[in-house]
Amino acid sequence: MHGKSAFVKMLGNDGHAFLFDKCPTGVTHTIPVFAMIELIRDHRGKRICVTGGAGFIGSHLTERLLGRGDEVVGLDNLNDYYDPSLKQARLARTAAHAGFTDVRMDLEDRQGIADLFAKHQPDAVVNLAAQAGVRYSIENPCAYVDTNLVGFIHILEGCRHNGVKHLVYASSSSVYGANTTMPFSVHDNVDHPLSLYAASKKANELMAHTYSHLFSLPTTGLRFFTVYGPRQRPEMAIARFLRRVRQGRAIPFFGDGTSRRDYTYIDDILNGITACISRNFGYEVFNLGTGKGVSVLEAIKSFERVSGKKLNYKIVGRREGDIEQIWADPTFANNELGWKAESSLDDAMTSAWDWEKKYRNKN
Repeated sequence: MHGKSAFVKMLGNDGHAFLFDKCPTGVTHTIPVFAMIELIRDHRGKRICVTGGAGFIGSHLTERLLGRGDEVVGLDNLNDYYDPSLKQARLARTAAHAGFTDVRMDLEDRQGIADLFAKHQPDAVVNLAAQAGVRYSIENPCAYVDTNLVGFIHILEGCRHNGVKHLVYASSSSVYGANTTMPFSVHDNVDHPLSLYAASKKANELMAHTYSHLFSLPTTGLRFFTVYGPRQRPEMAIARFLRRVRQGRAIPFFGDGTSRRDYTYIDDILNGITACISRNFGYEVFNLGTGKGVSVLEAIKSFERVSGKKLNYKIVGRREGDIEQIWADPTFANNELGWKAESSLDDAMTSAWDWEKKYRNKN
């Protein structure tokens, strides 16, 4: 058969789709219905389930996937860990798209997740849903067990029993825990987490490895490094100080302002995720970070450059669970994915500030 030159003429009683092939011979070919569906899907795009679809990264990813022609089944429970109105505003951007299906569900709902997979039969899954936050895991550890561990096993089971071709899931730079050698490499030992959140993400990597080994489920874990940009979570560092600037309030520095983070812009993260989706590594883990440690003071100076504002800040004590120095060695991702963070700090800060002014002035 000559691929795109074929079209459906009729559906036979035996469950086969009859196709005309517009080749010079005029021969009619017959293929099974399921093969026809896969042919159409391969041409138009994939069906991808994005959990945490109303989240910061999830909402951006949904827009990216829809824009390139994929179907997206977005799952989120719209919990109140932070203001649900921000999540609703993110969802509103794709709600009317014909390729988007919005599902309201908890990952802990074992039967619900099983039914979702059976109904939608996704080609790939990007699991971004999780109970986030290092410090909140100290206050409410059970939430991390419920969502990040119980919920994740439900995702793995859904993938296993429904022929999912690839599970890409969010891990975290937090897994490096007590490591002190910079930059952090995916080949480093990660057996000493400093928070339950970090421990849950390390557990996800181990669980995924088990399913890759036992059931040949391709899984890829992405260790995100301090993602920021428009529509970011309000408790994240960049979001907090942008908000305080807009409100005319002083910005607190936890420590002395010299702690370093690998601030990675959302567009670069999306490039890394989409580079993974259609690949099959069997089992793999990648760092998605710039490879550059930026101090809080340097981030403040970048913001001052792009905004023209002089910032007011104060020094406060270090917080429990915080890690002083974090930045990635992205060499493995560079080599295997052909991925590299390309956004400049000033350009990314400009984008984040523009959104803060626009969205917060309306809400």
